[in-house]
Amino acid sequence: MFRNRFWVSLVLTVPVLLFSPMIQEWFGFTSPEFPGSGLIGPAFAIAIFAYGGIPFLQMAVPEVQNRKPGMMTLISLAITVAFAYSLFAAVTGSSMGFFWEMATLIDIMLLGHWMEMRSVRQASGALNELAKLMPDTAERLTENGITEEVRVTELHTGDMVLVRPGASVPADGEIIDGHSDLNEAMITGESKPVEKKEGDKVIAGTINGDGSLRVRVSATGDETALAGIMRLVEEAQSSKSNTQILADKAAGWLFYIALAVAILTAVLWVAAVGLQLEVLERVVTVLVIACPHALGLAIPLVVAISTSMGARNGILVRNRLALEEARQINTIIFDKTGTLTEGHFGVVNMTVAEGWQEDQALALALAVEGDSEHPIARGIRQKAETAEVKPVAITEFEVIKGRGIKAQYDGKSVHVGGPRLLELLEIELAGNLDNFRQTANDSAQTVVYMVVENQIVAAFALADVIRPESRQAIQRLHEMGVEVAMLTGDSQQVADAVARELGIDRVFAEVLPEHKDQKVAELQKQGKKVAMVGDGVNDAPALTRADIGIAIGSGTDVAIEAAGIILVRSNPLDVVKIFELSRATYRKMIQNLIWATGYNVVALPLAAGIFAPVGFILSPAVGAVFMSLSTIVVAINAQFLRRTNLAG
Repeated sequence: MFRNRFWVSLVLTVPVLLFSPMIQEWFGFTSPEFPGSGLIGPAFAIAIFAYGGIPFLQMAVPEVQNRKPGMMTLISLAITVAFAYSLFAAVTGSSMGFFWEMATLIDIMLLGHWMEMRSVRQASGALNELAKLMPDTAERLTENGITEEVRVTELHTGDMVLVRPGASVPADGEIIDGHSDLNEAMITGESKPVEKKEGDKVIAGTINGDGSLRVRVSATGDETALAGIMRLVEEAQSSKSNTQILADKAAGWLFYIALAVAILTAVLWVAAVGLQLEVLERVVTVLVIACPHALGLAIPLVVAISTSMGARNGILVRNRLALEEARQINTIIFDKTGTLTEGHFGVVNMTVAEGWQEDQALALALAVEGDSEHPIARGIRQKAETAEVKPVAITEFEVIKGRGIKAQYDGKSVHVGGPRLLELLEIELAGNLDNFRQTANDSAQTVVYMVVENQIVAAFALADVIRPESRQAIQRLHEMGVEVAMLTGDSQQVADAVARELGIDRVFAEVLPEHKDQKVAELQKQGKKVAMVGDGVNDAPALTRADIGIAIGSGTDVAIEAAGIILVRSNPLDVVKIFELSRATYRKMIQNLIWATGYNVVALPLAAGIFAPVGFILSPAVGAVFMSLSTIVVAINAQFLRRTNLAG
């Protein structure tokens, strides 16, 4: 609507400018004169007021009805007074009317609102473009394995679909068969393709790599992660930050200030020169210059850009206040399991006996642990797979209940288990192996031994694997002046070991899920501004209690009500991005408010004619230019936010 009215009004403004005596004088040309030529400017200006100005008058009505005058009231007052003054001047035969200023003012207002609406919709527009990447059809697998092409809207939870190489994933689901690398950049902001295998989750709209996948559908339509992300962005853009509320209040204050300055201007000028049209011109100039269009654009533009940047970096803002408050956080609490750590056992260290190589020991351990579903067995298998070793051939696999497992390799007996296995085999630790055990115990790690023919040939230290990004994230937070605490239900020994490795300042260990929020409250009572980072499920009370709740690793479950900010990826470094984005966004908001209001501080006295005694009077035309420049500066300054490097 604003776009269409702008273009029509702009075309109608051309004859107003061409037949304006002031414009002709400035640029040294003369428009053709004919009967009625003097009415062309006023006639087209009236059309512009009726077509382009009406939306502002309509939007001012609720402000007046609610007795909360703001931006629309001030804009409406300015163009109405300008129109009435110019119409009066035309009827009385005065040449002092400024129809062209009114016309260009309306053009500028329409352009500004069009650009504002366009900017505010940029983030949603980007996600709408993402939605277009969703395929219209999917290849559904029937019970007898035959593929049938169906519309994506016909898919249901539990359906099996075939995702061919290079195709888009049609719905959220779990890989049942296949292995491939998926491009999830449009969802998570991660440019590097993510390796996916059997049992892994996939997100609708992501692009499959070279492998062929069979996926069981877990969510379709509005239940998908993508649909949830779009809802969150919409919520974020509709919610107002404190700075936006301040800008709205400033617009209201500016209305009263402008009205007061206009009345004072009228009184002083009447006292100085009497009741003349020049007095009315000064009053109109004050009202024209006071139009807070830059103030109206200052915050929404920054909000739109920051929301868009956050979404592209895997940061979903449910509540604008949460992002704004992030800059004031001085203490952040991380839930340990699944946030700072991977949430599963992994080999963090290993040692081998003389005459054995690590790859040789891993190959044998991989073979022996190959069929076990124990978390420790999975951790050893993952270590072997990472080392890209192949399992050797074993026979006579046997589980020794409560002790470990046993097998035969190359005619030799092989055992894998913990300290209770060594008790069973009556093996004593000595030398390097005993030192290895002691070091692992000090770090609250679990030690598993591999024994061949009653000789320990390798030892594996396992622990809940710390995410590789956690150490860097905590270091960056310390550099930003943020204290880091960790909250966990694990034993004090395990928690202290993780805290030492990561450089965490404070540890809350052996805390039950229902008591986590009490630890948050404890810190808040000390006067700290606290952010809580958790998985959004058993941490919900703590996320709600904190000044800011951040749910991490929620790419396929974005509807977490307890969190104000949701991270698509399980990457602690993205928490750092939140603080960087919050601080950069706030700086831009304040800069824009200074630009928008500072212009009025200077321009209003000039418009009122404060320098008239020395021969300087600001014309309404120059005032309109000043107002336009202020709007342009605010818009350009907001765009510089895009240059912020959210490196994490």
